[in-house]
Order: sequence, then structure tokens, then C-alpha cells
Amino acid sequence: MCRWIGLTLLSTVLVGLMGWRAVAARTETKALTDHRVFEMRTYHVAPGKMAELQKRFRDHTNRLLEKHGVKLIGFWTPYDPKDADTKLIWIIAHESKTSADASWQKFVNDPEWKQSFAASEKNGKLVEKIDRIFLNPTDFSPLK
Repeated sequence: MCRWIGLTLLSTVLVGLMGWRAVAARTETKALTDHRVFEMRTYHVAPGKMAELQKRFRDHTNRLLEKHGVKLIGFWTPYDPKDADTKLIWIIAHESKTSADASWQKFVNDPEWKQSFAASEKNGKLVEKIDRIFLNPTDFSPLK
């Protein structure tokens, strides 16, 4: 009888531990994948085109990005005057990398974006090069 009680108790503890490990594994996996993803973009602006690029963002791009699920975090130009007219740096957030890909696909295929892009570049390209990096927030980051 004691042996049966002991085995039953041991079985209950083992089942409980396995259940706890499964929950912990799901939580750990969720922590690695279920968070916002940030995207930092640096636009290397064509000479003399910064004002036109900023106008495109102000008048069209920002609204269309938000329309397609992109969260705007901020836009900056370098503090150093020699770089201030050559780089536009901006950070946006997405629910996940998968949603980022879907949002960008919708954005670039939006007829309004295509029209505003073409109109803004009728006198030449505004951006010569784009640097793009996706960022995961650290556990101690105040912005997640």
C-alpha cells in the first residue's frame, strides 16, 4: 500500500513537473518571438534633396506607413552640420518580423505610394542608398 501511494505521489509530481516545463518552454519561446521588432533605416540622401525627401515623408510616406500597420518611433538628422543634409535616420516598430514583411509588402504595392514616389522623384532620385537593420529590444530596454 505504501509503495502504491509512493508511486502515485511520484507520478503526480513528475506529471506536474513535465507540465511546468512545457509552460516554461512556451513562455521562453514566446519571449524570444512575441515582441515588437524595431527597424532602423538610414537614408543616404542625394545631394540637395533633403528638403524634398522630408516633404515626401511629411506629406505622404508617414500616413501610408501607418495605414499599413507600421508604428512610427522617430526621425533624425545627424547633429554634425556636414552630415545633416546627407542622412535621414528613422526608427519604426512592427508587431513582429513577419508583420514587418507583410506591412512593407502592402506599402510598396499601395497605388498611392507608387504615385507619390514617382511624383517626388520626377527631378531625380532622392535617396542614393538605404541601410536597414532589424533590432530586438533587450530585457533592460525601457522601449519594447
